[in-house]
Amino acid sequence: MRRSTNRILTTHAGSLPRPEDLDRLITEREAGKGPGAATFDKRVTEAVADVVASQLAAGVTVVSDGEMGKVGYSTYVKDRLTGFGGTGRPIRTVEGSEFPELSPATTAGQTLMSAIKLPACDGPVTLADPDAVLKDIANLKASVQDAEPADVFMTAASPGVIATFLANSYYPSEEEYLFALADAMKPEYDAIAGAGIVLQLDCPDLAMTRGMLENDSLTEDEFRAKIRTQVRALNHAVRDIPPEQMRLHLCWGNSERPHITDIPMASIVDVVLEARPAGLSFEAANPRHEHEWTVWQDVRLPDGKVLIPGVLDSTTNFVEHPELVAQRITRFAELVGKQNVIAGTDCGFGTFAGFYTVKPRITWLKLAAMAEGARIASDHLWGTR
Repeated sequence: MRRSTNRILTTHAGSLPRPEDLDRLITEREAGKGPGAATFDKRVTEAVADVVASQLAAGVTVVSDGEMGKVGYSTYVKDRLTGFGGTGRPIRTVEGSEFPELSPATTAGQTLMSAIKLPACDGPVTLADPDAVLKDIANLKASVQDAEPADVFMTAASPGVIATFLANSYYPSEEEYLFALADAMKPEYDAIAGAGIVLQLDCPDLAMTRGMLENDSLTEDEFRAKIRTQVRALNHAVRDIPPEQMRLHLCWGNSERPHITDIPMASIVDVVLEARPAGLSFEAANPRHEHEWTVWQDVRLPDGKVLIPGVLDSTTNFVEHPELVAQRITRFAELVGKQNVIAGTDCGFGTFAGFYTVKPRITWLKLAAMAEGARIASDHLWGTR
């Protein structure tokens, strides 16, 4: 993983808006319809090339494939692993219960969101399609072959987030389920890192699950123990990958809602830092979590770790002013060292196909504002202005 050695590098959380026709193809595939694999794969390859070019044009220096071929950052694994033939359950949150008017069913994303399948685990979890990640890798590597990004990354669902979305009805305990997922996902993690691509482990489960109804009765200590087990499973899965080849994404749920049940960063940061990945991507721009930059006044960043704070809110169509972006970057750089900061986004802009809180055209304006803000911050931090 490249560091900000002579300028602040810029990146994002992994998912980006897909073309409308690709959203439709993905939705059709979820329903067991649509074109054959060859036609779909060709369209994904084209979309990856386009989205990488768009990132570079916007000034993003650490790019990804935008998750173009995935229905969602967490549920795509059901098509790559065995054991997911059971009847699932919807994600139920405390705020969803208290504020039903905020449900996706009342938004324009109703049709596409309702098409996403959340099957339960009803059998042994093993790798079924080892070629799927190889296609992702080939698409991403081809798209940057003639470009010069500072670095390239690819996302993969963590054992904990898979267990959150795809419920267990087979393994005797949640811990056994987590470690089975870790073993099944290990080949994907290893393949991404082995291809020279930075592996991003998506771990919103370490924060957002505190607001789920099933965890509402847990004390803070009990929740910390729960996510510590999830970190152990993650570390088991990535034990053969150097920490500097990985980053971890943490968030409290990429949705525009009150977030008044969110657990504070200060309450979980020590557990999160036990994870092996060197990079830590997290929310730091939205109104509920921006103030938590002060956590790093009290928490020492371990040697070798890199912060990737969100400097763009991924749930609003406001375009952040570059000067504000620069201020956000500088706060962190002055606390942990400019070489230990990469500018990022709070979460993805296309976490599920077809469901975009931030309108696609606005996403690119926001990313361009981040790039300009990083240039302003770099001038200040390196004394060139």
